[in-house]
Amino acid sequence: MKYAENILGTIGDTPLVKLNKLTAELPCLVLAKYETFNPGNSVKDRMAIQMIEDAEEAGILKPGGTIIEGTSGNTGMGLALGAVVKGYKMICVISDKQSKEKVDILKAVGSEVYVCPTDVAPDDPRSYYSTAKRLAKEIPNSWYVNQYDNPSNTKAHYLSTGPEIWEQTEGKVTHFVVGVGTGGTISGVGGYLKEQNPNVKVWGIDTYGSVFKKYHETGIFDENEIYPYITEGIGEDILPKNVNFDIIDGFTKVTDKDAAIYTQRLAKEEGMFLGNSAGAAIKGLLQLKEHFTKDDVVVVLFHDHGSRYVGKMFNDDWMRNRGFLDDEVTKAIDLIKDHIEEPLVTVKTEELVMHAIERMKNYNISQIPVEDVDGFVGSVDEAILFHAIMDDASVTSKPIKEFMQEPFPIVDRNTSIDNVAKLINKDVQAVLLDLGDGKHHIITKHDIISGLH
Repeated sequence: MKYAENILGTIGDTPLVKLNKLTAELPCLVLAKYETFNPGNSVKDRMAIQMIEDAEEAGILKPGGTIIEGTSGNTGMGLALGAVVKGYKMICVISDKQSKEKVDILKAVGSEVYVCPTDVAPDDPRSYYSTAKRLAKEIPNSWYVNQYDNPSNTKAHYLSTGPEIWEQTEGKVTHFVVGVGTGGTISGVGGYLKEQNPNVKVWGIDTYGSVFKKYHETGIFDENEIYPYITEGIGEDILPKNVNFDIIDGFTKVTDKDAAIYTQRLAKEEGMFLGNSAGAAIKGLLQLKEHFTKDDVVVVLFHDHGSRYVGKMFNDDWMRNRGFLDDEVTKAIDLIKDHIEEPLVTVKTEELVMHAIERMKNYNISQIPVEDVDGFVGSVDEAILFHAIMDDASVTSKPIKEFMQEPFPIVDRNTSIDNVAKLINKDVQAVLLDLGDGKHHIITKHDIISGLH
């Protein structure tokens, strides 16, 4: 009989799968190293078990101990599987930008999960790096994994992923493309492949908000490059020891929007239900097309499974709210369709300035139409009120009609966006959209910019 002694025995030997539709414009053969076939549905299973076994051998991880790691979710899953089989307790420290599904999955396999803010410096005590280190100091008989600097991370891919790719391509692989986070995959696989054939090119996929690309090209760690981003699993605001820049031939950066869109496209056009970093990887590969010829064999590694992202990249409302869906936006009605149900906030001519200010504050708006019994007769803008109050604080007790300007222009729902935009200038801060039946909605500069984003 053929069977694995436990679930850890099923890690590795993942297939190579040809990409067809999304790579049709490329002259080369593109093969995906499909790592979701690992039991934890990610490439991180490989290095998680390698790190555990090396720690056991070194006597760092002792029986009954607690494994502690800062993770974007996938390494935590691999470690959690090892903890279950080998009898350890697992604590995962995760950033709040990671999907809810990742947190729920970690809990489902018995992990204790701490969620930390993303938008803080790595050395901030609230960061997931710092929190993991602190817990390891506080909890007896615990082991802080530190996948970023743990050499077993790279070792796992040098011993398994790299040799598998070399064997599966019969040594014909010419390029290896992969998203870079901790650096273990690109360094381990890249190192092995270059030992077999120094001409193999290794490309890293980076994201905007990460330091890798500029550091590789200039040797400068530019803190101005660091800012929050949405793409999960790749990019860093630190330089992990596992990133061997000498092995990497180059980086290309992929936007959050492109990564999210191509994550959806992989599912809809290739039948590959994969995670966010796969979208970044395939878009990055397409950006590198001038580097490929008809004789090349390009292997792109896809890290994890789409089930981690059903509430994010596979949720159209989530995508639309971030401007990631390329919905057709041509008419006035398209600009406000996401908030069309919100009531129009107005102020009456006889109401006081203080009432208009209070309304602006409560609804977080800058312009308000002014109306009387006959309809819209004027408009008021926060800039006008600001200057009036700075000149005389008592104006807050005066009626708004003394400070109103001309009423906002009114357009119908089919007015083109170009014509709507032409109506807005330094004197006209918004327009009103006639929805029919006496209902109106305001369109501001923010609506136009958001609609065209």
